[in-house]
Amino acid sequence: MGGMLLRDIFNRAQQEGWAVPHLNISDIVMLRAVVLAAEEVGAPLMVGASEGERKFIGDEVLVAAVAALKAKSSVPLFLNADHTKSVESATAAVDAGFDSVHIDCSTKPFDENVADTKAVVSYAHGKNPDLSVEGEIGYLVTSGSTVYKESFVIPPESLTTPEQATAFYEATQVDRLAPAVGTLHGIAANKPHLDRQRVADLRKALPSVPFVLHGGSGSSEDDIRAVVAAGMTNVHFSTDLRVAYTKALRVTLAEQPDEVVPYKLLGPVLTVVKQTAIDRITLCGVAKRV
Repeated sequence: MGGMLLRDIFNRAQQEGWAVPHLNISDIVMLRAVVLAAEEVGAPLMVGASEGERKFIGDEVLVAAVAALKAKSSVPLFLNADHTKSVESATAAVDAGFDSVHIDCSTKPFDENVADTKAVVSYAHGKNPDLSVEGEIGYLVTSGSTVYKESFVIPPESLTTPEQATAFYEATQVDRLAPAVGTLHGIAANKPHLDRQRVADLRKALPSVPFVLHGGSGSSEDDIRAVVAAGMTNVHFSTDLRVAYTKALRVTLAEQPDEVVPYKLLGPVLTVVKQTAIDRITLCGVAKRV
């Protein structure tokens, strides 16, 4: 399904109290699985590719594959360059034809984060005013898709304050904003508690800006529902999809040690990843929103 703008989807999500799911993919199997899941549920979907995933698949292949799926899909699909760490990486995604780009300079000092984010906003909107740019303020205590054996405590000082969010937004004019509200990347032995009140305070300070939650895989379902109700309009999932994929692949390889046809081995993997995606999409309250 084409012709819809991401900003219009976010506006509707804010008005109706649900969130747009963002599911990261590492190969074409995962891409097919998450799109099939969104179509079955009847939900708009952001397909995410990190810098590592972009390098592995190739920007041109990603853009072409998602474009082909959009043309036949019954739901709106959008391709996002997730967690780009430099202006160069972000602008390369813009040039390649991504629908959206996330410039993540959240580990840099505030002024540097603002400068790099502004540069990407200016470049992206100059190329395509409808392209959505996400910026990030605050920091998560972990990075990357890892299943940790240890527990984590989220330091209060890592959370984004309404004052920080407002200053960052006013300086950058991003299309959507990713604050830190208690999540972490990956999956920890515990599930850190998300700060619903912080989300509500941020929403009060910036009533019309779409908010993005990173680290959905490591959060409890109740917490995700709570922060969506408080004003989160976009929720990212990655690690739990990767865990579903690799677990299913290991099982299939063990059960069929003599099979050498890749698509026969990957068929059961697609089924498992699709069901995981359905569960995560449904968690965002977005079922039958198309």
